Amino acid sequence: MVTFIPFGEKPNRDGVLYVLQLLKRNKLIEDYMIVESSRVELLPERIPLDNAYIVGEHLATYGIIEKLRPSSLLSVDAHTDLMHDYLDHGSWLAYALEERIVNRAAVLAPVLMIPTTERTQLWTRRVKVFPALLRSRKIRGKWRAYKNLQTNSLDEIISEAKKYLGEEVYLTVDLDVLRPEYKIARFQHGELTLEELLDLLEEVKKNFRIIAFDIAEVSDKIRRSRLGKKALVEVFQLLTG
Repeated sequence: MVTFIPFGEKPNRDGVLYVLQLLKRNKLIEDYMIVESSRVELLPERIPLDNAYIVGEHLATYGIIEKLRPSSLLSVDAHTDLMHDYLDHGSWLAYALEERIVNRAAVLAPVLMIPTTERTQLWTRRVKVFPALLRSRKIRGKWRAYKNLQTNSLDEIISEAKKYLGEEVYLTVDLDVLRPEYKIARFQHGELTLEELLDLLEEVKKNFRIIAFDIAEVSDKIRRSRLGKKALVEVFQLLTG
């Protein structure tokens, strides 16, 4: 079964319901359920134990993993979602780690790494970040580069993530990880092509046992994007195949 969660603002809600019809037209789903809630804290009691979720605002993933309680989580996202000011779509992973809803996490392919304000903290405990582009951080007074998809091989990145997370993960894929021409992201976009994203997910499938996954940040922009529709369908087919 596939669970559709039209959570968040109207563009997210409309986008998830549009994708439901898109997947039905392509004969990719038969059994499905729609779960609605205006508050993330109500999601765990409403959603079923499923292995595939299509969600609007990425904050909904916080509700899903509170239900499933995976030990490790792997996020493919243009953002780290590790801001630590208040619980929302940009901080859900930080709070999930702080509250030990998950024990460990890794984020693949982010491009936005820096807190937006001086008061905003970036959560760094029990998480590894592998940016899409070359990025560095200060460790004990010295600048050191993150392992990243620009200067390190995909095999090396996946191997290190697996060493840290173990064999079993919950996988969340934020479609804003794709480049701007896919016209999916409502806000900032990522740097991956669809081919690069599919290659990355193929390696994730080969190396991890995925207990469940979600495709997140679906919005109604996808309705007007041929490349966006193609991307969603191919990512869904790969993860459910």
